[in-house]
Amino acid sequence: MGGRLIAIGDIHGYATSLAALIDAIDPQPADTFIPLGDYIDRGPDSRGVIEQLLALDRRCRLLPILGNHDELMLNVRQGADEDFNEWLAFGGVATLAAYECVHPRDIPEDHIRFLQSCRTWVETEHHFFVHASYVPDLSLPEQPLGVLRWVSLRDGIPPPHFSAKTAIVGHTAQKNCEILDAGHLKCIDTYIYGGGWLTAIDVRSNRLWQVDAQGHPRPM
Repeated sequence: MGGRLIAIGDIHGYATSLAALIDAIDPQPADTFIPLGDYIDRGPDSRGVIEQLLALDRRCRLLPILGNHDELMLNVRQGADEDFNEWLAFGGVATLAAYECVHPRDIPEDHIRFLQSCRTWVETEHHFFVHASYVPDLSLPEQPLGVLRWVSLRDGIPPPHFSAKTAIVGHTAQKNCEILDAGHLKCIDTYIYGGGWLTAIDVRSNRLWQVDAQGHPRPM
């Protein structure tokens, strides 16, 4: 896997932030981008986020991971009506407004196919990438989906994985707006929807990019 290996934290509908981040990084064909999920909900332009990710897939290697917000919306679209009100309260109102529709069944098919194609995890030589958390003594194919997508680090940071690879995760918004670096685990959800930053990191070089909700870069 040549080029840069770049993870992007939870985007949550902040298309302006994502556009600024992509411009700053300037993706090249040899680069691999791993967005960690939660592309939709809460922010003002979930539609714009998915459109940009579809475009990014044409510029580099894109390996998107599915987040719990994305999963919940797909479940509602596929007929889990009992989850509809929960999803709305969870940030789905903003997603429907961005798509100018009243139900996920009206979201464009290419956007749904993108979410359905998202991965559960990505593993490289020295890192693995999941949305939320992991069980330290299980291989990635053995991990429970509920842990990978829903377990918060506020319930405890897991010990190092038996593989000795570094975990790169999102999901648990860091309300101090700083990356959580536990050495064996980095959480790069830096609370864009709460006034923080949208974060991307090249995990090989530790090069960092961060922008706010208006797309302004974080002063370094």
